[in-house]
Amino acid sequence: MHSTDMIAPPIQTNLGARLNNALGLLVEVPAAILVALEVIILFSGVIARYVLHAPLIWSDELASMLFLWIAMLGSAIAFKRGEHMRMTAFTGKLAPHRRAFFDVLAIAAPLGFLLMFIMPAYEFATEELMVTTPALEVSNAWRAAAIPVGCGLMGCFAFLRLASVASLRRVLVAGGLVALLIASMYLLQPLLPPLGKLNLLIFFVIIVGAMVFAGVPIGFCFALATFGYLTLTTTTPSLIVVGRMDEGMGHLILLSVPLFVFLGLLIEMTGMARAMVGFLATLLGHVRGGLNYVLIGAMYLVSGISGSKAADMAAIAPVLFPEMKARGAKPGDLVALLAATGAQTETIPPSLVLITIGSVTGVSIAALFTGGMLPGLVLGLTLGSLVWWRYRDEDLSHIKRAPLREVLKAFVIALPAIALPFIIRAAVIEGVATATEVSTIGVVYALLAGILIYRRFDWKRIYPMLVDTASLTGAILFIIGAATAMAWALTQSGFSTALAGAMTRLPGGAPMFMAVSIVAFVILGSVLEGIPAIVLFGPLLFPIAKVLGVHEVHYAMVVVLSMGLGLFAPPFGVGYYSACAISRINPDEGMQPMVGYMLALLVGVILVAAIPWISIGFLPQ
Repeated sequence: MHSTDMIAPPIQTNLGARLNNALGLLVEVPAAILVALEVIILFSGVIARYVLHAPLIWSDELASMLFLWIAMLGSAIAFKRGEHMRMTAFTGKLAPHRRAFFDVLAIAAPLGFLLMFIMPAYEFATEELMVTTPALEVSNAWRAAAIPVGCGLMGCFAFLRLASVASLRRVLVAGGLVALLIASMYLLQPLLPPLGKLNLLIFFVIIVGAMVFAGVPIGFCFALATFGYLTLTTTTPSLIVVGRMDEGMGHLILLSVPLFVFLGLLIEMTGMARAMVGFLATLLGHVRGGLNYVLIGAMYLVSGISGSKAADMAAIAPVLFPEMKARGAKPGDLVALLAATGAQTETIPPSLVLITIGSVTGVSIAALFTGGMLPGLVLGLTLGSLVWWRYRDEDLSHIKRAPLREVLKAFVIALPAIALPFIIRAAVIEGVATATEVSTIGVVYALLAGILIYRRFDWKRIYPMLVDTASLTGAILFIIGAATAMAWALTQSGFSTALAGAMTRLPGGAPMFMAVSIVAFVILGSVLEGIPAIVLFGPLLFPIAKVLGVHEVHYAMVVVLSMGLGLFAPPFGVGYYSACAISRINPDEGMQPMVGYMLALLVGVILVAAIPWISIGFLPQ
């Protein structure tokens, strides 16, 4: 099985439980406070700039400083909870005792990296003492200190989790294996530099591949391989690895990640998602396959709010699935369609993947948001065509059509929720707010709608939601930081130049380049997840697309949809297993129906690739 989590073994001793809980509280409380402060600071900046016409020149700087702390504290929380993304497609099929060993290895390997990395991280922070921020005029060490602190906390949680494993022998074997491999690489160091480009194969294919398939969290696979490559085969100081990770995690555009994640949790809690689904159900529930169309439409609408696929699926599945099962829908078909809609809506703004592309390639976020609407609709139509075929003989004699009065009532109730994605998109496109700032507008809008309109607001859930936001943000940003460092190492090695030369010499020009990109990102989406694949290969491939005359927004849509196809395709795609976990349906049940939906999505991706207008037709000339 392929899942997004690491094993979370129970703490075996009272002392261990107390230490784990105390340290967890010490990290979670400030992380939750920082997420709330981030919303307040950025929204205050919007009000000051666009309402009071008195910009707060320090707001972006302060938000950026706090953001790195959110990323590192969130990474520590994710490590404590076992929420760093890892691939378990192979280890999940092993016998329980063998799987348990690889689960321990998935803790020991990151611990090995953290022990090597913490001193360079500390040195990086001390060097930042001499740097003064322009607006606040404080030492940048206040920001940079987040990296060694976060690494230290992850190391502490790693020790606590290893101490909680019942089998001491398993811990010693896994820890000894990691120590032996690291020591062996250091002993072989004199032999590595003469190997030249062969080191790329050793570190970034063999070592990364072995760790990914062994179930080591993906971010730590990248970080370990990059740290090893640069320190053992080059003269590059290890501080550079810290600096590149800091650059990847600290990009201002990525400030919107925690805010859109929090917004996704808010729309579920306030009932906004339920209102949208309810309207679509009254509108289409009486037609054959109607609730399947509702699922496709609801994912399209909700994806325009949260930007997080897990949040989107979690908001919709509990509302729709009981009624769909009552109508005789097979569980396997339900989870297959849910996963397929996750892939379909990857380009719907404010997609976190689009925001990531903008941060690593420099493509306009506003242009990406504009270009992402129609490709998602095209894939929705191809999925809808398959739904029509599969459900053309469905018996609906017991289903009554909702009267017009009921449809209109549901529409009025859902209207504030339906308006939110259009408000978000319009605010970015019209220049009222940046992609980062617009997320705070969405959060405030959802808060007010939940309190004043839907009257569903549980204040007790706010703190857990803030902690969940920090955890998911940390897991995402640690991968982005590690992938940024790895991409930099590949660029410095000359790999990007060689790749560009090979891709530009492909027979067939731009069409062949697009076809190869589709295949490559389907595979990368399956193995590396979406965001790491984008961060790692986006900066390498986007310049090649430009040279070949492919519009950057068009290429972004093809890349994101191809990556989504791999991300949600079994047997490796983590998105598919996320859909199964949210739906509480056995993954085996959805394998067969998923084939048809994947083919429908592939047809849609080919259409988007072949017809550039779908992606760029609405861009300003």
